[in-house]
Amino acid sequence: MTTRNMDQQDTMAALDYDLEEEEDSGEGMTLIEHLEELRQRIFKSLIAIVIGAVIAFIFRVPIFKLLLYPLPKEADLIKPGTLVVTGIAEGFTVYLLVSLAVGFVAALPVILYQTWAFIAPGLYEHEKKYAGPFILIGIALFAIGLSVGYVVLRFPIQWLISFASDSFTELVTASSYFTFVAFFELAFGVVFELPLVLTFLAQIGLVTSKTLTKKRPVAHVGMWIAATFLTPGADIYSPIILGVSMSCLYELTILFIKAIKK
Repeated sequence: MTTRNMDQQDTMAALDYDLEEEEDSGEGMTLIEHLEELRQRIFKSLIAIVIGAVIAFIFRVPIFKLLLYPLPKEADLIKPGTLVVTGIAEGFTVYLLVSLAVGFVAALPVILYQTWAFIAPGLYEHEKKYAGPFILIGIALFAIGLSVGYVVLRFPIQWLISFASDSFTELVTASSYFTFVAFFELAFGVVFELPLVLTFLAQIGLVTSKTLTKKRPVAHVGMWIAATFLTPGADIYSPIILGVSMSCLYELTILFIKAIKK
């Protein structure tokens, strides 16, 4: 009995020493410390967004000219190159919201890095090696989606403005126009993240390349149906471009998963 008690005491002492060593090395963190780190990560991300928004607000005039380029010339504008505002502060508010949106896009690398830095300690070593490529690919795909959306943007705007031009005189307000542009661009940016999402699901074992290949016909039909709903307006170009993009991204995802598994 004495020997057993001594062995138990030695085991407990060793465990206490390991815990103290882990706490001293900074590997063990309490819930309060995790929340404090999360607060710091969010604060750094917000600072990056604010910095990006301030820079965008400084260059608001060229940014607005770039975003106004898809607006067709036949749109009823009181003054060429300007939109209508319906309140005293609406012009400033629209500038501010557009600057925040541009600032968020500009700060996306910082936001993704802060997210990665927060969750990295809880990952295994073989999982950590995928983080860098995933972040870079995610940023690249989002940027490509925004670019494709910008090219396609003029088609739905053209159709929506000319649809009832014989019956109505449509004054294009700044708020309605930039809200439409923001949601349209966001839809393309999110859709182009499809390969990243499916590849992540494959890494955690929810899908496989064989499953995606087997479900290919149903997936393509579903994506083309979704493309018609994600693109407002009845022009034929927007859903075709988005549908082709989604189909190509789906096939690219299958190649990504096969390459990673190898």
